[in-house]
Amino acid sequence: MREQLQAHLEKRVQQCVSNTGSTIHSCQKIEQKKAGLGSRSGEIIKAHAIGTIVTLGEEKEDVRTVQYHVHFKYLIKQKSLFHIEEEIETRTAEFYKGILVEDKEINPYEELVADDEPMDEEEASLARISYQYDRLKAVQYAERWWNSYNPAYKSFEVDCTNYISQCLHAGGAPMRGYPNRSQGWWMRSNNWSYSWTVANSFRWHLPGSKVGLRAKEVSSPEELLLGDVICYDFQGDGRFDHTTIVTAKDAYGMPYVNAHTTNSRMRYWAYEDSTAYTPNIKYKFFSIVDDE
Repeated sequence: MREQLQAHLEKRVQQCVSNTGSTIHSCQKIEQKKAGLGSRSGEIIKAHAIGTIVTLGEEKEDVRTVQYHVHFKYLIKQKSLFHIEEEIETRTAEFYKGILVEDKEINPYEELVADDEPMDEEEASLARISYQYDRLKAVQYAERWWNSYNPAYKSFEVDCTNYISQCLHAGGAPMRGYPNRSQGWWMRSNNWSYSWTVANSFRWHLPGSKVGLRAKEVSSPEELLLGDVICYDFQGDGRFDHTTIVTAKDAYGMPYVNAHTTNSRMRYWAYEDSTAYTPNIKYKFFSIVDDE
């Protein structure tokens, strides 16, 4: 099984730098990534991947399921600029009588269960919390922890908003609202507000907050600065599923982002190569506001 998975992974790596463009017996995600790069004057120059088996299921009726992680690194050239994009895929492979018959990436947002509540805040009664947002420190934190988990915080299976909240806090955004989970933005004593950990609550907290962490919505991604935030509604149903932080810009001034859940760094903001992407996707672009 390991040999078959390794051979399959090597084919995917080769596909990254191949110019055939065929999606027959190939990974559609990689073709989408290459097409997106091509539309932005970019290309994958080199790719590298390491796979690690996480769980090996028991064989039942000649079928065995394997879950594994793949750490992909892409060396990308766009005009005269080069950068390395990284991503951790979580995949499942199915073997029938020892033969690999299916391999697919897990979409962590496919069966996401709502666990938040409407925010209930009386902003007028809150004293102003003055702070200055250090964008460099937020980005440095995003780079330090993009593929690991700070033990000072609780981590989650769907960890994207928790990670972004940590980045913003590292940049100086103050916590407030403890211990009411439906107020403010905080994590403390193994407890947390909905806005700290849940993408949909975070999306509403940013423009609605009048003190502490707050943001203004802008109309396009190129208006964002390093340390700003993008929120994603993959299904376009009004409920936001995912959050990222801007960590760099490409040759056209468009954002690259870091994220958790599907751990990624220097990924193009639009997520068109994501397993969660749908044609109905909607975005919200938020620029963090401070008291400077």
